Amino acid sequence: MALTATRCMALALALGSSVIMADQLDQAFSESTEHSQAAKQSQRKVESLDDSTQQMLDGYRAAIIQAANLERYNEQMRELVQAQEKELASYEQQLKDLEQTEASVAPQMQRMLDVLAEFIAADLPFLPHERSDRLERLQELLPRADVSLAEKYRRLLEAYQIESDYGYTLEAWRDNLQRDGQTLDVDFLRLGRVMLYYQTPDGHETGWWNPKAGQWQVLNGSARRPVTQAIEVARQQKSADWLQLPVKTLALEIKQ
Repeated sequence: MALTATRCMALALALGSSVIMADQLDQAFSESTEHSQAAKQSQRKVESLDDSTQQMLDGYRAAIIQAANLERYNEQMRELVQAQEKELASYEQQLKDLEQTEASVAPQMQRMLDVLAEFIAADLPFLPHERSDRLERLQELLPRADVSLAEKYRRLLEAYQIESDYGYTLEAWRDNLQRDGQTLDVDFLRLGRVMLYYQTPDGHETGWWNPKAGQWQVLNGSARRPVTQAIEVARQQKSADWLQLPVKTLALEIKQ
């Protein structure tokens, strides 16, 4: 009986120890699980911090690259601005030089035009409308601010060249002639700047411009044929030939 009681006590102690150990194991397992979860949370925080740190690092590197690009761009802009400032200064200097040149050349061109007008007024009275229109266009051109100095000078020289060419050509044209209060339809003949004739289309009247008298004068009938022939040569209606153009007692022999 006593043995049995001892065994029961031992069994009870054993069972009690087992329960205690089980509780300790459960507690240890629970604590281990908690530690594991805490470790995972810590790891996630560390990983989150790593991601944030990497993003900040990437943003910092991008900011450095952008700052470097902006610095290079600003440097290029500074160089461009300096180049534009130099170019602007050059243009301003050219403009000043041009203004000074125009200030000195413009009066000279006006004087050239005045001389040309005086020359035409003293010349033989041929192509009066064409020549006066050319002078009038030049008078209107010179004061214009929208026309370059070079273009004005070119047009003026062109007018001089045209007037110069008149001295080396034989020309015939039809126009009106005012004489003795009458308007006649005549053919004009210009021999350079030496002689200027007219003849009615029917050939009944032939005359010439007398520079000394400053008027038109009628020639006798002997002038009709040579003037007619010269007009035909000038209009290329007849091949070039020797022409004898009379002026009263003066005879001028030419070869066209």
